[in-house]
Amino acid sequence: MVIFAGQGDARRSMALLWRSASSQGTRAAPGPKPGLDVDTIVAAGIAVADEQGMAALSMRAVGAWLGRTAMALYTYVPSKSELVDLMHDRVLAELPTAYDTAAGWRTAIADWAEDTWAFYLRHPWVLQVSQARPVLGPGEYTQLETVVRIMQGAGLDPLRTRRVIAVLFQFVRGMTRIAAERRQAAPETGVSDEEWWAERTALLTEVAPDFAERFPALAALESHATAAAADGVRGELADTTPYLEREAREAFRVGLELILAGIAPADRPDPDNPAQATPGTR
Repeated sequence: MVIFAGQGDARRSMALLWRSASSQGTRAAPGPKPGLDVDTIVAAGIAVADEQGMAALSMRAVGAWLGRTAMALYTYVPSKSELVDLMHDRVLAELPTAYDTAAGWRTAIADWAEDTWAFYLRHPWVLQVSQARPVLGPGEYTQLETVVRIMQGAGLDPLRTRRVIAVLFQFVRGMTRIAAERRQAAPETGVSDEEWWAERTALLTEVAPDFAERFPALAALESHATAAAADGVRGELADTTPYLEREAREAFRVGLELILAGIAPADRPDPDNPAQATPGTR
């Protein structure tokens, strides 16, 4: 399920995101001040999405969460489209906005990536909001500002910095999505990972008895990697994370190490690029 942000009224949505005076809404009839406001509705939307998923999100569901009708919400938030924008931007405020760079920018970025990984797993519905059209709210810009400040220490030119940051964001989102989907698979299908793999592994052996001969490199890799992973689990008995999620997490950490190791500062010559070679090295 992919949700595109920015599908509501552009002017109203941006006013709500940035909390201009025109976004606060007015009541059509006199009476006591209502117990609703934009922040309360957005918080309820986040709670619904966290507990029930984005498929269950609707103005009616949010109204029910608050003990109100959907109609009672429209004075403050025009529609579900604007609500999604507000929820997405608001929940990003959970992320830290400052990191210690004393140990270097790579350490700070690694800390940011770990925090963002944990954030997405707390709120997996955020991963369903497409980045093709950003929300353009203060929460989104604050998150980006945080990473830009860290990356200033890498010594890259502006264009390369922007592209490296894009890689980092999409890498973290993509890897966390795998872990989030693995958490969701069993409750949504009613079949545990162990049951699913046991059945299909047995069938694979039946339908492809020559699997190891047809795919020798893969078979050897899986055999050795599985044994190594089992040894690692025995060494971390306190870790109760399910196997597949643990594998996703370790792949995330390895991938992040590779990305960070491959980001060379501007003053470090690229040995594969003769044009950047320092004098006397050719």
